[in-house]
Amino acid sequence: MDDTEVIERILDGDRDAFALLLKRHESLVSRLVAAHVPAEQAAEVAHEAFIRAFKGLHRYRPVKPFRNWLTIVTLRCCKDFWRRTYRNKEAPVCELSEDGQRWLDTALAAKSSEEFESLARRRELGEILEAVLAMLSPLDRMVLTLSYLEERPTRETAEMLGISVPNVKVRAFRAKRKLKGFLKRYGIQGEEHEA
Repeated sequence: MDDTEVIERILDGDRDAFALLLKRHESLVSRLVAAHVPAEQAAEVAHEAFIRAFKGLHRYRPVKPFRNWLTIVTLRCCKDFWRRTYRNKEAPVCELSEDGQRWLDTALAAKSSEEFESLARRRELGEILEAVLAMLSPLDRMVLTLSYLEERPTRETAEMLGISVPNVKVRAFRAKRKLKGFLKRYGIQGEEHEA
């Protein structure tokens, strides 16, 4: 039975058939969520994505594969997670952990570009990237993540986030400018580190 047939069964009242869709697409949703939210929140956001998919199943139109529709639902759940997090943050986001601050101090004290490049490859760069991305609005964060980190086409990013192509371009441009300002403020410059 393909996804469309399973969806018809669900819409006809067989709620248990949703377990088939869940089993088929669980790894897709888990991968998407893991790429966009902190690991400790991933299970909760994935669960929310399936609940939204179930509740919104009547809006699915089989013009494109169900997998595409579910991807959009999942990414919007990730965007909403960041929106809630952004709205409820209590401390300044730019505060780095002790390890992140130590890396930043070491990088700024590096005597040569080779030494700096070596430091830049270390694990702490991920923490700095996370801190910088957290300074952005939830939608800007998702635009940059999808467009640059996942290298998705602008049109696909727009479709997944439910915004226009020009809006994606404007948000990406402004978000990159903000990131460059933050990196410059902390003395991290160069082509290798441009967003």
